[in-house]
Amino acid sequence: MEYKGQAIQCRTLENNIVELIFDAQGESVNKFDQSSLAELREVVKLLETDKSASGLLVTSGKDVFIVGADINEFLKGFQAPQDELVQWVRDAQQVFVDLENLKYPSVCAINGYALGGGFEFGLACTYRVASTKAKVGLPEVKLGLLPGFGGTSRLPRLVGADNALEWIAGGTENTPEKAQEIGAVDAVVEPDILREAALDLLARASSGELDWQAKRKEKKEALKLNENETMMTFETARAFIARKAGPNYPAPLTIVGVMQAGARFHLDGALEIEAEGFAELAKSQEASALIGLFLGDQLLKKKAKSSKKMAEPVNRAAVLGAGIMGGGVAYQSSYKGIPIAMKDIAQSQLDLGMREATTIMQKHVDRGRMESQKMAEVLTGITPTLSYENLADADLIVEAVVEKESVKKIVLAETEDIIRENAILTSNTSTISISKLAKDLKRPKQFCGMHFFNPVHRMPLVEVIRGEKSSESTIATTVAYAAAMGKSPIVVNDCPGFLINRVLFPYFAGFSGLINDGVGFEHIDKVMEKFGWPMGPAFLLDVVGIDTAFHAGGVMAEGFPDRMSQDVQTIISKMFEQEWFGQKNEKGFYIHTKDKKGKPKKEANPEIDDFLRYLEVGSGEGISDEDIIDRMMLPMLMESSRCLEDKIVQTPVEVDMGVIYGLGFPPFRGGIFRWADSVGLSDLLQSAEKCRSLGKVYEPTEQIKKMVKDGMLFHPIQ
Repeated sequence: MEYKGQAIQCRTLENNIVELIFDAQGESVNKFDQSSLAELREVVKLLETDKSASGLLVTSGKDVFIVGADINEFLKGFQAPQDELVQWVRDAQQVFVDLENLKYPSVCAINGYALGGGFEFGLACTYRVASTKAKVGLPEVKLGLLPGFGGTSRLPRLVGADNALEWIAGGTENTPEKAQEIGAVDAVVEPDILREAALDLLARASSGELDWQAKRKEKKEALKLNENETMMTFETARAFIARKAGPNYPAPLTIVGVMQAGARFHLDGALEIEAEGFAELAKSQEASALIGLFLGDQLLKKKAKSSKKMAEPVNRAAVLGAGIMGGGVAYQSSYKGIPIAMKDIAQSQLDLGMREATTIMQKHVDRGRMESQKMAEVLTGITPTLSYENLADADLIVEAVVEKESVKKIVLAETEDIIRENAILTSNTSTISISKLAKDLKRPKQFCGMHFFNPVHRMPLVEVIRGEKSSESTIATTVAYAAAMGKSPIVVNDCPGFLINRVLFPYFAGFSGLINDGVGFEHIDKVMEKFGWPMGPAFLLDVVGIDTAFHAGGVMAEGFPDRMSQDVQTIISKMFEQEWFGQKNEKGFYIHTKDKKGKPKKEANPEIDDFLRYLEVGSGEGISDEDIIDRMMLPMLMESSRCLEDKIVQTPVEVDMGVIYGLGFPPFRGGIFRWADSVGLSDLLQSAEKCRSLGKVYEPTEQIKKMVKDGMLFHPIQ
């Protein structure tokens, strides 16, 4: 049998074995899209009629096997009516069923990543042999979906319900050794003998040495669980998964329900239930948001990869300032294999920076996520120093000293005189203009902003800020370095607060307004946490630091006086006067202490009531929870829109990714603009008009007014 398609090729080997090769022409990886599925359907029909074939070997012509489905292409299909979507899934499932039902055995040789639909294809084969370099799994839950090509039906019949629930509801990528241990693959071999091992297994099956028909049969029967065992297995999993997933992510619990409902049926019945469950999730707002998040992350990676082509190599780095932020930057750079010097003027600060790096790693070691040898290597890659001399060979330097313009200018000028002429100098500032900081520098083209978020090792975002004179090479090299550190860089143009703080402070303004109108800060926190934020605005201010928020708020007010200046004293300014700085001195909106196990805990600060009486706040009557959400979120939305109007950032996708990765915006809502699309821009515009009297932060932008008029979305389905 011979077949030559754009994604699939077939040829006949010795002993009438047919080899099916996935090798998408002009692509770096194999993936399932409408075209490749159509080719597979055609190939399977040919295989069904090939009476001379004795076995099927499935291989890949790429370094990966099949990375999954092309979600970008399928996203448009998700807009179809639910019954049409169910039928589309059933049609795709049937291709896999027909492959599974061939009159001879099949062996899948998994040489690299086999994820999602790629692994589901492998599950439809009779046997699976994996390279030691392979990774297998069904990660669809991370997109708010479930595996729809047979994953929830075949995997539990192969490996048991408990193992399947762990893999599918957890969305894990698994080693071939783990897969073999539970029975998801039949053998694991070194890459250079993968093909030979797969052919050997196929020969043994074709000759009758192995009972391949019994192997196939076990995937088609109902799960071997009685009624009590079924109840115990799935209900126990349901309770555990519900606690872990929370109320805003429906996919994990839907997976449990689909697997439980399908357990008592043969494969065909289970596949019908799976298709219904897939379609239900595909139509959900959560799936749309999480798919958008995935595609946004892909966009950031693509841009970083493009920048790498223009970037100068960063073989050694340096960070100025060895506090918690400097220590975090040093750890992250060294952890990713880029040695770094950490410079400060005080030995005590250097000790603090090294303690920060050590503490981060010790937690990883204690949890079994890092070997002690790796910890030693990372620490060796950090050079603490009191002298500028150790910066002389650095390719890129991150200034991370105190957030004061005068101090930063002095440090930057001193550093510029020491470092190599072709080295890049960056500032980790959260609000200060990069163009202002560059004015006294001799080489402003080699200077830009590099804003990390605290804690550095956890927060994915890095804002790379383009000053008026920053060169393209400087921006590209800084983006590439951030990506090499494992971060997600977003390039923004210079303005007060850049992107993240510029959209955050109108959100805080909404909070202050609600406080002034008499709404309790604890209640606001609860409403916004229910909305999906990891912490409410009062708690967030305590974590950021009331003093930091006060000073940054001053910068924002100076930059945008029409909407961010305060004519009256606010709760923030009053707390700053009293030196209530939040977590850093244990007193803010909350009193911060530790429990008996040393874990942080908080309780409302009772003295806040005295402040509120001083501020003569309102009664809070008539302000509903929906009003609280509007008054908190609308200022952020309008400022995000202004950032697009002012060309601070290029695309709505980057704004959404920025607020998710930098602020913890609820991922299941997809970002500020995807949230706005889902609620309806017309409704939000009406709400903003009602809030106009509350201040200019609520004033609708021309962009949003035009989008409502033209019926547009920030994220139209392509």
